[in-house]
Amino acid sequence: MKVLGVIPARYGSTRFPGKPLAMIGDKTMIHRTYLQAVKSSLDAVVVATDDVRIFDEVRRFGGEVVMTRTDHRSGTDRCREALEKVTGDFQAVVNIQGDEPFIDPALIDQLVALIKRDDTELATLVKPIKEVESLQNPNVVKVVFDASGYALYFSRHPIPFVRGAVVSDWLQKTSYYHHLGIYAYKAETLRRIASLPQGRLEVAESLEQLRWLENGLRIRVAVTEPSNSIAIDTPQDLANLPKALLS
Repeated sequence: MKVLGVIPARYGSTRFPGKPLAMIGDKTMIHRTYLQAVKSSLDAVVVATDDVRIFDEVRRFGGEVVMTRTDHRSGTDRCREALEKVTGDFQAVVNIQGDEPFIDPALIDQLVALIKRDDTELATLVKPIKEVESLQNPNVVKVVFDASGYALYFSRHPIPFVRGAVVSDWLQKTSYYHHLGIYAYKAETLRRIASLPQGRLEVAESLEQLRWLENGLRIRVAVTEPSNSIAIDTPQDLANLPKALLS
């Protein structure tokens, strides 16, 4: 099975316009993300963008890139268009966030192994939540999954609720998991989910994976060890990067 890595990278961003082109030391963010992705076991990696400036930057550093529409609802939809535009017959796709310039290639490899399983149509990763601040942060998406490792629900709210205990004690009562924004899809599954209309749960929580659950798709979840990967969501995140990472 051949697996394609797609890095969606749009120029427009409410909190950080032009983020993929932000400089991190001597390289742009999209360049660093690409370099990490190609260290993995993926058969090919391509950047999917909607902006000529990002397109030209990827071409400048020698990466593969395709131009995609500007009106996609999500990175998943952009991955679907990229799949149709690349050369080669790929049976699966890994969606790698463009604002993860320090992503550990081992995380990508873990997803590649999952999506190659016959019983997996969609896959994603989670890591344990250890801090109450993260548990209560709506930007830290939580997930619960069944005994077979399939997602039951994703939420910006802490789940599960612990009855009879104050929130500060919840981490001592049960386990919580932070959903990492990286996915793998069988190619035919990607084509299907990109055509699904938004559902009420997705609209309520602004989480596209809830659309997939609402339509009966099964998302395999794997727990991964915490890594040093740092997502860059705002200019302040960039300013706060440790100097050791800028080399």
